[in-house]
Amino acid sequence: MKDKNAPKQPLTGYVRFLNERREKLRQENPNLSFSEITRQLGGEWSKLAPREKQRYLDDAEKDKERYLRDMEAYQKTDAYKLFKLQKEKKLKSDIREDYDGQNGSALQPEKDEEDYGTFDIPVFTEEFLDHNKTREQELRQLRKQTTELEEQNAILSKHIENMKHAIEKLELEAVQQRNHNMALQCHLNTLRTILTTNFANVRLPGTNEVPTLETIDSYMAKLHCIILEAPQENESLIVTVREIVGRLNVDGDKL
Repeated sequence: MKDKNAPKQPLTGYVRFLNERREKLRQENPNLSFSEITRQLGGEWSKLAPREKQRYLDDAEKDKERYLRDMEAYQKTDAYKLFKLQKEKKLKSDIREDYDGQNGSALQPEKDEEDYGTFDIPVFTEEFLDHNKTREQELRQLRKQTTELEEQNAILSKHIENMKHAIEKLELEAVQQRNHNMALQCHLNTLRTILTTNFANVRLPGTNEVPTLETIDSYMAKLHCIILEAPQENESLIVTVREIVGRLNVDGDKL
């Protein structure tokens, strides 16, 4: 039973943010569903600057203080007393209907309150009202927890979505890198073949080594060292190397 005259319940900072942004986001993205809008707003809330987020939290705290003041004043009015009386009557009626239903007859004559011995707490005593008030407080707490969990769920959903996008991006980059590596390997193999073919008749001084596809890397390293260490003693070798390199350029074989 809802009291239509009671002060309006306060809103949390997160709910205030949702209410402020939801309509604008819906206008900007008319094809988004309600759940998608909520998930996107949850992501915005999680990334909101602390100072900006604090503004909503401060407004929520002020609204809560307003509600407590208004509720305290309202509980002193005749309207609240009338609502409380109506609520007690309805509760009594509901309990009697439940009791009559359990005994198989909705038309069973009313019984005195002492007949309701199945209840641990006598109905409409001060103890009963306190017990009912405690249950209402627990219900409000559960509703608050539900709101907080919904907020956390929206934030986590946004994090999961961001992680999925990041994984997709990394997978794409990995494929591109593998393709690039394969192209470089093909380029290297082609270069080795060209060098092996063109230096096939050039023997290294002292060892008479000639290159093969398996030894072309070490062969070129040794050739480079020989030329640097004794250029005057290997002038003819240098001339030969220059001719080969020049021929590679002329023939368009240089990579």
